[in-house]
Amino acid sequence: MLVIVDYGLGNIGSIRNMFKRIGVECAVSGSVEDIIRADRLVLPGVGAFDQGMQNLAQRQLVPALTRKVVDERAPVLGICLGMQLLVEASEEGACAGLGWIKGRCRRFAPGVTAPQIKVPHMGWNTVRALHPGGVFAGLEEESRFYFVHSYYVACDDPASVLGVTSYGTEFPSAIMNGNILGVQFHPEKSHKFGMRLLENFARHLH
Repeated sequence: MLVIVDYGLGNIGSIRNMFKRIGVECAVSGSVEDIIRADRLVLPGVGAFDQGMQNLAQRQLVPALTRKVVDERAPVLGICLGMQLLVEASEEGACAGLGWIKGRCRRFAPGVTAPQIKVPHMGWNTVRALHPGGVFAGLEEESRFYFVHSYYVACDDPASVLGVTSYGTEFPSAIMNGNILGVQFHPEKSHKFGMRLLENFARHLH
């Protein structure tokens, strides 16, 4: 069972509808029991880093998520804020992240990274996959996805970077460590490109 984790933040309805369009059965749940029974997970998210971690903690979901993802190695896909929560910390707040991928979130800095950019980074942009196959299987070399974010992940290990995007600076727009995957963009808003990526995750990523 694929479970979209409901912790009070995220574009859950749109993600569920996209899975339905590609014929993938999924459940939306914030219960520990459903997370434990899941064979793969989606961690969505829209909003602030600290609020995301606090919501997970208040619902007592962190131990269950860690058991499934770290101990049992169930595939997980973090989307937008959900991707940022996968790393250790963020300049946006004081809470520790899940820490499943080594790195931290940094804010786009107009005038430093590039004077012309606006924050947040919003709209369509290309993602250049650094490794063929996997969730990018069947997609064009530079596919277009929809972004809305002010912070980006900086990985400690370059090998964790799965795809990159340019916005004033080149930043990781997809990260991966074994069964742990994160995308900064919104596949549920990215039409055929997002549909293919979600299908690859649901059917082919082990």
